[in-house]
Amino acid sequence: MYETTLVPPGGSQPAGLAWMDTNLLAGRLYSGSRSPGGGPFRYTAPIAPALARSLVAAFNGGFMMNAAQGGYLTEGRTIRPLRRGAASLVIYAGGSINVGSWGSDMRMTPEVIAVRQNLAPLVARGRPTALARSADWQAWGATCGASSCAASVPGIEHQWRSAVGVTANGALVYAQGPTLDPLQLARLLVRAGVLRGMELDINPDWPVFATYRPASEHGQAAPSNGHVLTAGVRGPDTFFDGWWARDFITMSAR
Repeated sequence: MYETTLVPPGGSQPAGLAWMDTNLLAGRLYSGSRSPGGGPFRYTAPIAPALARSLVAAFNGGFMMNAAQGGYLTEGRTIRPLRRGAASLVIYAGGSINVGSWGSDMRMTPEVIAVRQNLAPLVARGRPTALARSADWQAWGATCGASSCAASVPGIEHQWRSAVGVTANGALVYAQGPTLDPLQLARLLVRAGVLRGMELDINPDWPVFATYRPASEHGQAAPSNGHVLTAGVRGPDTFFDGWWARDFITMSAR
């Protein structure tokens, strides 16, 4: 893994970028009682000690399913029907990951073990999509206000956002930062070499990317040896808390 920060075009605050070698790391989708709901699930928070031995990183999933405009498949069950054309994070048997448009970039095969869909593609063919370049920033989710997430406070375009995508050689890239609009988020992925990308969760409470470095080779990942890509509301303890009820993705050493 490599991590860095980058001020997006037209931005004022640095955003975080993480590059992950999927030849060395395997992905797994964890599911929550609220997102997607419909449990119980084998893989859910907190991360079990046996799986913490190989854990390298974990990051947030997408919107609540009533706002995701897509489906969810995991552990042999379709929790929400998959939608053709939806931006999709797909995990295959063995832990390889792909991101793209469902039905064109990838489709159901016996090797697909998890699909997390969220909105429309943010990046396609190495460029921001037409929707990402449009003025319709509300199409990318309802945001909090500048200082409050109360429903009565108008949302703002430049808000906490996160995204994930894949490069030409199959690496996985995660982007996250404050005061981002959808186009800036897309351009961050493109600058990191992403060919196909999707937005994940937004607003201050939800984006979190944590990496873990135990003191010894055979030590366990834990909140005490974790650090976050970009300082926000959530910390590296998020995925080890049993009350965490939203989906997330882990990356573990093969």
